[in-house]
Amino acid sequence: MIDIDKILNEAIEKDASDVHLVNGIKPILRIRRELVEAQNTEILTEDDMIEVYDYFVRGNIDKDSVFKETKKLDCSYEFGDIRLRVNISTADEVPTIVLRLIKNELPKYEDLGVPDIVRRTMNQPQGLVLVTGKTNSGKTTTLNALINEINESQNKKILTLENPVEYKHVCKKSIIVQKEIGSGRDCLNFSDGVKNSLREDCDILIIGEIRDKETMEAAIETAEAGHLVIGTLHTKSCAETIDRMINFYDVRDQQTIKYLIASLLKLVVSQRLLRGKGDSLVLVPEVMVVDNIVAGMIRKEKLSVSEIEDAIQSSSEKGSIGLINSLAELFVEDKITLDQAKSQIEEKNIEVLNRTIMQLKIKRDNANKPKMGI
Repeated sequence: MIDIDKILNEAIEKDASDVHLVNGIKPILRIRRELVEAQNTEILTEDDMIEVYDYFVRGNIDKDSVFKETKKLDCSYEFGDIRLRVNISTADEVPTIVLRLIKNELPKYEDLGVPDIVRRTMNQPQGLVLVTGKTNSGKTTTLNALINEINESQNKKILTLENPVEYKHVCKKSIIVQKEIGSGRDCLNFSDGVKNSLREDCDILIIGEIRDKETMEAAIETAEAGHLVIGTLHTKSCAETIDRMINFYDVRDQQTIKYLIASLLKLVVSQRLLRGKGDSLVLVPEVMVVDNIVAGMIRKEKLSVSEIEDAIQSSSEKGSIGLINSLAELFVEDKITLDQAKSQIEEKNIEVLNRTIMQLKIKRDNANKPKMGI
């Protein structure tokens, strides 16, 4: 018989980010990117997995119905003073479960490694801001740190649409309304939640995930109506994000949507997490400020991802930060290895990385030289 409480307590004690429960293997914890077996546990059986399913569904008819119809379920669960994001799917018709541990206390914004230009963009009265990255790149943490920052410094109404709600915010200077997406919850889907937000007098709309054309259209409409919309996308770079947004639409509509994106999009931050030298996770940000140059590139009949990447790399004075610059900075600060930096870029950009590292080292050496007295 599986002792779920014991596994969760070990995960909390070892500061694991995720717990994997899969039929036929022992429970697995993800600790600083590494997968390790939970101590003193047995190989999970089919009966164990059904027991774990019952533990998290707790006889909720709506949740059980969603899982039986779709073969998947996302929900939240409270264990002591820790919130869990629960994902249940199937493999060989047996439940497979992944648990994400969500810390009660958000890290301070300045400790995340997200550039300050992102925080300053939160003062925009309207427009579209996107936080992007692959799964497990820290998008949700960044998003919630931004919400907390606004909550502490601005008098706004913030509406969040999440699946599920992870961090629970307490109203401070702002009003925060958090809605959970899904059958039997606050909104059936993201698109409906975004459309209804126009009637809810919110200043800032947070969309936990933009995953389809309907949600993207509703987000753009909301930004056009004078709101600040902040959303996430599963893309690996700022330039790829633009390409993904445009490709939500049919070819005949793409030129029109390019003009809307160029006028409404204010900033994209794309982030990656690497295991640093000190065994802690290091955030690698890429930031694209949508200035007149980038907006012009978006409006072009044929979008060039490489042109946008070059524009980001050469627009540091506007606040943009290229991926190569971020990697070079982290290497010079001795937070990651050179091999790690090289692994994040294409072979053709290795020379640019080496040159950027050299420039940063020279700049640092000059800054540290003692000034000669007169």
